[in-house]
Amino acid sequence: MEYTKFLKSKDFIVENWGFKIDEKKLNKYLYPFQKSIVKWALMKGRCAVYADCGLGKSIIQLDWLNKILDKFSGETGLIVAPLSVAHQTIQEGVKFGIDVNYAEDKSQIIEGQINITNYERLDSFNSTVFIAVVLDESSILKSVGGKIKNKCFEMFCRTKFRMACTATPAPNDVSELANQIQFLGVMSREEMLSKFFVNDNDGWRLKGHAINDFYKWMAKWSVFLRKPSDIGFSNKGFDLPELKIDPIWAEVEYKRNGHLFETSDLKGIQDRLEVRKHTIKEKAKLISKFVKDKNEQYLIWAGLNDEADELEKLIDDSIQLKGADMKADKIQKIDDFKFGKIRVLITKPKIAGFGMNFQNCHNMIFIGLSDSYEYYYQCIRRCWRHGQDKSVQTFIVLSHYESMILDNVKRKEKQANDLHDGIVVHVSEFNRQELGMKTKKQKDKYKMEYFEGKDWQLWQGDSAETINDIEENSIDMSVFSPPFSSLYTYSPSERDLGNCKSDFEFFEHFGYITHGLRRIMKPGRITCCHVSQIPAMLVRDGYIGLKDFRGDVIRHFIKHGFIFQGEVVIDKNPQAQSIRTHAKGLTFTQLEKDSSWMRPALGDYILLFRKPGENGTPINNGDILSGEVSRDEWIELAHPIWYNIRETDTLNFREARKDEDEKHIAPLQLETIRRCLLLWSNPGELIYSPFAGIGSEGYMSLLNNRKFTGCELKPEYAKIAAKNLKLANEKKNEKLLFNAV
Repeated sequence: MEYTKFLKSKDFIVENWGFKIDEKKLNKYLYPFQKSIVKWALMKGRCAVYADCGLGKSIIQLDWLNKILDKFSGETGLIVAPLSVAHQTIQEGVKFGIDVNYAEDKSQIIEGQINITNYERLDSFNSTVFIAVVLDESSILKSVGGKIKNKCFEMFCRTKFRMACTATPAPNDVSELANQIQFLGVMSREEMLSKFFVNDNDGWRLKGHAINDFYKWMAKWSVFLRKPSDIGFSNKGFDLPELKIDPIWAEVEYKRNGHLFETSDLKGIQDRLEVRKHTIKEKAKLISKFVKDKNEQYLIWAGLNDEADELEKLIDDSIQLKGADMKADKIQKIDDFKFGKIRVLITKPKIAGFGMNFQNCHNMIFIGLSDSYEYYYQCIRRCWRHGQDKSVQTFIVLSHYESMILDNVKRKEKQANDLHDGIVVHVSEFNRQELGMKTKKQKDKYKMEYFEGKDWQLWQGDSAETINDIEENSIDMSVFSPPFSSLYTYSPSERDLGNCKSDFEFFEHFGYITHGLRRIMKPGRITCCHVSQIPAMLVRDGYIGLKDFRGDVIRHFIKHGFIFQGEVVIDKNPQAQSIRTHAKGLTFTQLEKDSSWMRPALGDYILLFRKPGENGTPINNGDILSGEVSRDEWIELAHPIWYNIRETDTLNFREARKDEDEKHIAPLQLETIRRCLLLWSNPGELIYSPFAGIGSEGYMSLLNNRKFTGCELKPEYAKIAAKNLKLANEKKNEKLLFNAV
């Protein structure tokens, strides 16, 4: 494959499983931005619609399914939704001229039509009959060990068309994001983690230099909007009325069990539950007086059964919507409230807090509050949404002991708003590209530069390309440390060898450089390749252990025509490695807990590869006068392990580091390079490194009277390398001047 084509293949292409459609064939009731989303979603076939409450996810998913069933006559579609949402979706279908059938089990499925059921009833269905499925309120997938999540994965892994819809995705929650893409079949969890995330003391987080690529990738399979203008459309008709949120403080005395005095320091869930139970009656009395004799509807959100029961007892014209209600009773109560037959509806967030349209009401009250921002936000959006023509008033009734809970929810609210606004800024441009809107032209950031000095030259560029400019059979020796597969990614560029989705792709990319190395090396001469074994991680690789990267590199060079000549192990300090890597197999804790997991520290390797053919210029270390390695030194260096190489014996890399770098360059130890140069090259010969980094190999080559040529992709590193190569010549000149004196 041509190299340019290979680079394009490295881009994260999300396959289109769907088909194109003329926008004129879409439902006439769709707003322009909704038509654009449906058209895009039909082309994708598998996608997520992360649209805020009130932006029409129901009609989007209904028309998406309807057009698929029109295209594939006789096939059947399914929507999986919370129980309270299912009946409302059927009503939405009637409004838009789309038939939706509610089914409790497979016997009630109507083939060739859209069917809807609840998450709790999935066990009663055979998924093979469905060509398309929609998960409504798909944030249910955030549960890492949830039974429903696993059932969705198991049932729909072979379903051709899939859509996930939610107003409250958590794109900073790696577990939820991984679950969403697993359901859609977009990418494996392992690929996503290795490409975009890094694991440190705080868990998985987005790599600094991967931010732009991450959002570009998200836009290939999801659309994210809080208002139509986020994807380039008018907000007309979608501007929301005023929202007022006011706390009301109930006067009550409370002492935590085992304490003599009042306390507002709630330590955990149990403390929160205890104070909430203790303050039910006072809060309920306050609310009942507040809503009494009011000629307006109220929606009251309770968190506990006792709260809801107490409110229903005190408020004469109230009705409680319970989880224990029969399905028909739940539907009836929801409809009665929507049409004004119920003045005060009391319920819980998990019963009616997701997906319901209660624009008929503009007054809400929370009796107490949990720490869940998602519950809080979703409940508010039942009334404060598109179609609401009055300002919405929300009261939160709390005891002053619970003020820290309110503060926590407000903090989460700010975090969520900042996060979502930031995501919209990042994703919107890419979403517009996907939706076919006019966008800014993206510039190619890659550029080449060339540096040179006495006895050295350096390319800033891609060594897979610049190696082609080097004369055949001209390099006497090469020494370098390549990226270790996808373990570290030093830049967002597809040209970065470490920026690979898999080990297979890494070695395919590496092959362009290895092929070039064989061409430019002189026959019979040595290439020194520095590697280490790579730890396998459970969350990324599916197991804990080691990957044989050393062996893979050996096989790779042999495949490209080199002869494997030998290797040197470089000793490493296990305590320093344990502190740096936090490896489970190197900790005292694991030694005391279960030493079957223990392993030795990982040494480094210098792998030696010889280009076939006779060496035309012998390396004259056998010459007592001119040789650089004595017999005694050779005895030491001939050992299979090299000791006494300090890990800190490197050039200064810190000035090359940028804020977004997740892994700064790890320079090869200078003593390691020196030993390689003395053993396998002569003074005056030309040394090459395709991964020059900050110039370590060139620096030591010049100090040891060799010449150097190299290449480095990252501009920051290349500029530092050029400085270090100039510095080496200055030091060499100082030494010559001193010796002359």
